[in-house]
Amino acid sequence: MKQEIKYEASAEVTALINDWRQWLAGEKGCSVHTLDAYARDLSFFFTFWNNYLGALPRLDDLKQIDVRTFRAFLSTRSQKHLSKTSISRELSAIKSFFKWLNRRHIITNTAITIISSPKKDKILPKALDVDQTFEVLDAAGDFAKTEWQGLRDVAILTILYGCGLRISEALSLNVGDINHNDFLKIRGKGNKERLVPLLPAVKEKIAAYQQACPYHQQQGDALFLGARGERLSPRIIQRNLEKLRNALSLPDSLTPHALRHSFATHLLAEGTNLRSIQELLGHASLSTTQRYTNVEIEHLKKEYQKAHLLDD
Repeated sequence: MKQEIKYEASAEVTALINDWRQWLAGEKGCSVHTLDAYARDLSFFFTFWNNYLGALPRLDDLKQIDVRTFRAFLSTRSQKHLSKTSISRELSAIKSFFKWLNRRHIITNTAITIISSPKKDKILPKALDVDQTFEVLDAAGDFAKTEWQGLRDVAILTILYGCGLRISEALSLNVGDINHNDFLKIRGKGNKERLVPLLPAVKEKIAAYQQACPYHQQQGDALFLGARGERLSPRIIQRNLEKLRNALSLPDSLTPHALRHSFATHLLAEGTNLRSIQELLGHASLSTTQRYTNVEIEHLKKEYQKAHLLDD
């Protein structure tokens, strides 16, 4: 049974936190995982603040907290050797809560807005090259227990790469979402919708899987099914890729998300503009998509060095 997160704060403040979480779920469309992460992040802050004050924080304390206190919290989190990404997320949760309080005129305290997130280390997306990608797609069904499950696995990896989907987006598809359409409507992070072109190869692989699937699927049912006819779990595809990594001697970076990265990187290499790639991926910010320019530059460097080695 899932344990409810408790906050070291007064009953009045705890009630406000719960109202804020309901607002995140209803108005912002945050997923259960995001809500749980934000709740834990905020609980770390109130545990720190309770120790800082020596008493449970009350509403009046929320009004008076200053920049120095916020920075002291971030310092303690940094001393625990948390990653910059984790600290940034915790700060984001705190900012969201105080922004919500200010907008509803519950309190006025803008000290948190002065605090900047720690600069994150630049991590390039791990993309496969074109040959590796098609090697993976060709072998995708080799480790399945039955023919129909093999066709299912091929269809899933093909749609991840061919449409640039997240694994959660692919496995949330229902019968009827594809049909004879030329575009696929995807509901991604933050409940935002985007249209993705459906390549003939993607539709062919899905049609082959559906024809072989032993379960009768009606309009609105889960498209990709597990062995017992239930909606497929992401873990099944992750395990499949682990086997493929070992069989094909590919790096540990081969994950479902790596196929999405490969989709974007290969489009960029073919001259697709960043704005188009941003829309296809459903990125809220262009800066997120711009990471792929770094991937392409790194690829060009390697090709350049390889060519010069051959010349020597």
